[in-house]
Amino acid sequence: MPFIWINKNAKIPSMTTQQAIKEIQNKFDINPILAYRIFTLADKKDPVGDSERVMAEKPKPFVKWVGGKRQLLAQFYKMNLYPPELFNIKTGKYFEPFVGGGAVFFDLLPQKGFLSDLNKELVITYNVIKNDVDGLITSLKKHKTDKEYFLKVRAQDPNKLSDLNVASRFIFLNRTCFNGMYRVNSKGGFNVPYGKYTNPLICDEVNLKKVNKALHGIEIKHQDYKEVLKKAKKGDFIYFDPPYYPVSKTASFTSYTAESFLDKEQIELRDTVLELHKRGCYVMLSNSDTPFINKIYSGFKGIRINKVEAGRMINSKASGRGKITEVLITNY
Repeated sequence: MPFIWINKNAKIPSMTTQQAIKEIQNKFDINPILAYRIFTLADKKDPVGDSERVMAEKPKPFVKWVGGKRQLLAQFYKMNLYPPELFNIKTGKYFEPFVGGGAVFFDLLPQKGFLSDLNKELVITYNVIKNDVDGLITSLKKHKTDKEYFLKVRAQDPNKLSDLNVASRFIFLNRTCFNGMYRVNSKGGFNVPYGKYTNPLICDEVNLKKVNKALHGIEIKHQDYKEVLKKAKKGDFIYFDPPYYPVSKTASFTSYTAESFLDKEQIELRDTVLELHKRGCYVMLSNSDTPFINKIYSGFKGIRINKVEAGRMINSKASGRGKITEVLITNY
């Protein structure tokens, strides 16, 4: 092979945007939409090389959340179910009306997004991280980890606290309560017992700052999921992760808020999905794989019922925990 001399001072033509996106896509084996988003966040002098930094800096959910989707994202990719390949992440908007832990949002990192939830304390926490992450970090570092202190904080009325203290309390309880569950009684009071962890990570400062950065330009509201109908337009992407329909009497866990979410509410949600489908929105919805859920989403043109495998940890009987199937409803 002949020796080729390269002038280090010569200007090397940069690869095209499409070439860079393709290389990023192949490098991480991800959907082109995600590859494009990584490209937009990377240094344009070397987007492929800098893509590793961007991937490493992606935030993770700041709370443990029952039914969180981090474990399922890999399946969504392999089945080519997420994100919808025709969704334009540059011009389209992303909506997540039951945001919870936000695993899908933090994976997609949309430029334009609307997050919402009926859990008021959760929404306040998102907004405090967005607007005052340094104050929150300072507050979180002051918490103790003994049971007596936990019970004292749990007994506080969040309606009488500042937003900063609501957020600090919310994360503290989530990190120190049993199994990381968020559950309230009919009066809206947090009622999960102490978790007895040896050294719980109450303040993940590095991740909180990543979350803060990801929330720039994102609107976060305490509102009903149906409000999405007022803003979503053709080409937008909406992901619904509602309280699941119970697969059995012992597996029911819908107490993220004091409101129930059973047959009537599930049918109303189905109707919202169909309305968004008619508009030309891209819709994805997760739920339990039960005869009822399969029935209410069957028979509609363009609506697909996909099956994915998930781990179930919420059941009053240990024998009821383990691997189960869930449905992932899509219209693309």
